[in-house]
Amino acid sequence: MGKATRVKRENARERIAAQRAAQRKREMRNRMLWTGGSILGVIVIVVAFVLVKTNQSPTKTAGADSATGTALPASVIKDITTVPASTLTSVGTGTAAAKSVTTVSSAAPLTSGGKPEVLYIGAQYCPYCAAERWALVTALSRFGTFHGLSGLHSAGGQEVYPHTATLNFYKSSYVSKYLTFTPVEQETVAQKPLEKLTSAQTKLITKYDSPPYVSASEQGAIPFIDFGGKYFVHGAQYDPQVLSGQTWAQVAAALQDPSSAVAKGSDGAANMITATICKVTNNRPSNVCTTPTIKTIEGQI
Repeated sequence: MGKATRVKRENARERIAAQRAAQRKREMRNRMLWTGGSILGVIVIVVAFVLVKTNQSPTKTAGADSATGTALPASVIKDITTVPASTLTSVGTGTAAAKSVTTVSSAAPLTSGGKPEVLYIGAQYCPYCAAERWALVTALSRFGTFHGLSGLHSAGGQEVYPHTATLNFYKSSYVSKYLTFTPVEQETVAQKPLEKLTSAQTKLITKYDSPPYVSASEQGAIPFIDFGGKYFVHGAQYDPQVLSGQTWAQVAAALQDPSSAVAKGSDGAANMITATICKVTNNRPSNVCTTPTIKTIEGQI
């Protein structure tokens, strides 16, 4: 092979190597551009998804609620926990079921910390619990103070009264000079185990959430509420339907309006709960328990 031929071949190999190197650079650059574009596309999709979820009505996203719930504005909490006495007086028992409180005079007193205990047993997915929590918070706020309340929705899907806006007792606390409030949420919105009943609580719900205190068809129903061991509520005291499609803020505002269906149901139940609590606290505090409305309801329990 002549020198000229070798030079030509070497030059050809160099050109091919250079061409391959250039192609590899182009491929690498294209790959980087494609990857960068893909990442940007993913970011755009994620941002769009977040925006859609944020702007959706709460009742559409309720199934995704975590056990700890959603933080509520201070104004909403205030409306819920400070329903005016004039509104409650105007509502009376409203549309709450007249016989929704069962009296068991033979039952042993239920106390905790030297005070009467109000024991609530429910579950986060339960729409009847969702309705009853509004009334419980309104009533209990007349005897003490809640801390850490958040917002929640009942389960969706095939559940009755799906995505009902409610309050969340899980991780909250309550302080009162007159009573102890013990909430137990047994399952999450997704019906996963959350809080366990003690053996004593299990005995109570087994005995008093069954015939003759409730019908056989309602045995074991929740919510189950024990007021000082003498008075019991089985299920919601009013129709959860009045809360359908409502946001937390809308319910909180409606509680202030005695003409609203929400107030007639929830505030009416709250008055019945208030009167029941007064019976176990020996009518303390007097500014709550000795009002004509509450005294009248006490006489009916």
